[in-house]
Amino acid sequence: MRCWTRLFFVGFVGVAGLLAVGCGAAEEEGGETQEVDECSPACAKAVDVAAGWSHTCAVLDDGRVKCWGDNWVGQLGIGDTRTRGEGPGQMGTRLPAAELGTGSAAVAVAAGAWHSCALLHGGSVKCWGFNEYGQLGVGDYRNRGNDPGEMGDALPAVDLGAGKTATAIVAGAWHSCALLHDGGVKCWGDNQSGQLGLGDVEARGDDAGEMGDGLPAVDLGAGQAAVAIAAGEAHTCALLGDGGVKCWGDNRSGRLGLGDVEARGDDAGEMGDSLPAVDLGAGQAAVAIAAGEAHTCALLGDQSVKCWGYSRYGRLGTGKDDRGVEPEQMGDELPRVDMGGSKKSMGLSVGWAHSCVLMKEGGIKCWGHNGSGQLGIGDEVDHGEARWGMSDSLPFVNVGAGEVPVLVRAGSSHTCALLGEGRLKCWGENMSGQLGLGDTVPRGVTAEDMGDALPAVKL
Repeated sequence: MRCWTRLFFVGFVGVAGLLAVGCGAAEEEGGETQEVDECSPACAKAVDVAAGWSHTCAVLDDGRVKCWGDNWVGQLGIGDTRTRGEGPGQMGTRLPAAELGTGSAAVAVAAGAWHSCALLHGGSVKCWGFNEYGQLGVGDYRNRGNDPGEMGDALPAVDLGAGKTATAIVAGAWHSCALLHDGGVKCWGDNQSGQLGLGDVEARGDDAGEMGDGLPAVDLGAGQAAVAIAAGEAHTCALLGDGGVKCWGDNRSGRLGLGDVEARGDDAGEMGDSLPAVDLGAGQAAVAIAAGEAHTCALLGDQSVKCWGYSRYGRLGTGKDDRGVEPEQMGDELPRVDMGGSKKSMGLSVGWAHSCVLMKEGGIKCWGHNGSGQLGIGDEVDHGEARWGMSDSLPFVNVGAGEVPVLVRAGSSHTCALLGEGRLKCWGENMSGQLGLGDTVPRGVTAEDMGDALPAVKL
């Protein structure tokens, strides 16, 4: 074991000349000593993963959370602002876990633009990173995780209210939401477009007294309870117990699926029974939902997928036309994404401008923006703007011989797949090391990047 030093410059936050120090295993290559990532005695297994703008987090099978990639505001939760994953010797046993507090174990994780949240065993929630809008839910706007002493027991849990616990969490760009054990939904953080669903545009969580019982649950309508939630850049959606979908917040390009472009949730009287459900078509019910920067997708009960909102880059998978800006674009007129033949979908994830599904056959298909190889099909060509690029013409992502993906998560410009035995592979943009491979080289832009040549992330 040998220690190393590295001088690097962070232009984005105007900080230069930071000295990184660490230790890792060394190996000789061509006469030079190279740092390599190690796992001891074996790499930890992942059970959940979340992809943000330029960072990634995973829940390990022992309840720890590890994050890597961009860290300029502490979104990795390790008490500094040094990027991880973009250089050798930073992953594996060299990557610290986020300190969640004495006896705390995570069961799920969410990643926003520059913040991260963990759902802990028992239903409490902790968030860290960027907090300008109160998206950490701790009653102030001070970042957490970027300095020593801010994590662990010093990091407050989000106050969801007396007797309230969470069963799921999601993170938008600058807001966060929790699905409560009683089917309620509470959201906090940025609210400029009404994405918190509270009938105003006031942020919540950035001042004392705004959380806990002082934070209202989203009014979903009489007798309605949510079973799943999704958060986009500035809009939020709930999957209801009857298979209906309700969305609120920013509605540019029709991302709420209501046949217009008027925001919902930013004024009184727009929520509850006044908020229409998305028209998915006669007799259609959703079983899963996902939200991106400006589009939304639903997995239907017949295992098909419908997407609506902004169509640029082909993110809807149905051509160049925006969907959801006019009433006649929804319902039975909203086309399904053509996966090819009789192929069925069983999982769904949406990134900034691309979409991915986990197929019943065991593979992954992605479409939309592909400027960094985030579709994982060996090129940098967008897919989905023309129908000829979909269906059987859209290849499955090659994650390696014999590998079976069980979960897919799309970030801003990168994508990750959780494989059997808890292995994790990521591809796409890698400027900040968000792929966790010890370099900044994107993966997925050529066929040679993928398959068995794509390393698993060392955790």
